[in-house]
Amino acid sequence: MKKKPYRLSTGPSWGKKSRMTSPETVKVFAPATVANVASGFDVLGFALEQPGDSVFLKKKCEKRVDIVSVEGDSGTLPRESDKNTASVAAAAFLNRIGFPFGLDISLFKKMPLSSGLGSSAASSVAAVYGANILAGSPFSPLELLPFTLRAEEVACGTAHADNVAPALLGGFILIRSCRPLDIIKLPVPEGLAAAVVHPHTEIKTEDARRILKKELSLTNAVRQWGNLAALVAALYSNDLELLGRSLQDVVAEPRRALLIPGFSEVKAQALKSGALGCSISGSGPSVFSLCASLSKAGVVGRKMRRTFLKVGLDCDLYVSPINQAGPKVEEYER
Repeated sequence: MKKKPYRLSTGPSWGKKSRMTSPETVKVFAPATVANVASGFDVLGFALEQPGDSVFLKKKCEKRVDIVSVEGDSGTLPRESDKNTASVAAAAFLNRIGFPFGLDISLFKKMPLSSGLGSSAASSVAAVYGANILAGSPFSPLELLPFTLRAEEVACGTAHADNVAPALLGGFILIRSCRPLDIIKLPVPEGLAAAVVHPHTEIKTEDARRILKKELSLTNAVRQWGNLAALVAALYSNDLELLGRSLQDVVAEPRRALLIPGFSEVKAQALKSGALGCSISGSGPSVFSLCASLSKAGVVGRKMRRTFLKVGLDCDLYVSPINQAGPKVEEYER
């Protein structure tokens, strides 16, 4: 059966009265994400089951949003409500519905910062998803996406959707356009899993952007378009061999690989161990491999980790199926 594109609706549904009594508090988990996915620079991403961030939200009478605590960030994230992605997204949502209440937010960082795994996106997604629940769920998950993009602007300077969209909706997401917002949820082949290794080195997003070439040759542009088109076709046709051949990035990876010690060795070992394909997650330094099964992802991930260790970099390993659900409620109280 042919699947229809999953797009933003023509208008919000927040005016409809919810049949449920909204809770007073809620705790939401939102997942890490892999952006770009090799040939899908800035237009493709997928969600993981782990790691991710959790956000606890509590209603209050004062019509403002405050960050009351942050754990797991070693004190590096902003506590100001206009600078933290969790509070920015939640406030944008509440402002849209007339600020019926305020929020106190406690943020639990359960994933590495500046990892290329969408840390800021996970926080904003968890916050706005929880705020929507506290308001009686007037918006669909898809309708919450613009509020997370506002938070991405604060974090990165640009409203990229290749992290927030898969974190919010789960699965593989193709972003045809951000202005106007036009996204498509793609099918996920059964059993597909990822091995993600985060080496303990830091790459700033602005540095990863700066190192990219400003112009692209027509030859490389055609190669990239062909690989991305074939990747989408592979997801629809459940063709893992084609999927592997399509995980080739001739735009960002050749440049950003220079910032990751041992990347070429890690990629070679991943492919030798049976990965369908291997590339850089987002702007790095995390490296991901897609595999035909969770067990194969475990084998590949351990080999990737050992290879990083050989070049002197300790690292974290995450082995995960593709998360097709997006955020999940961990607890709530009426």
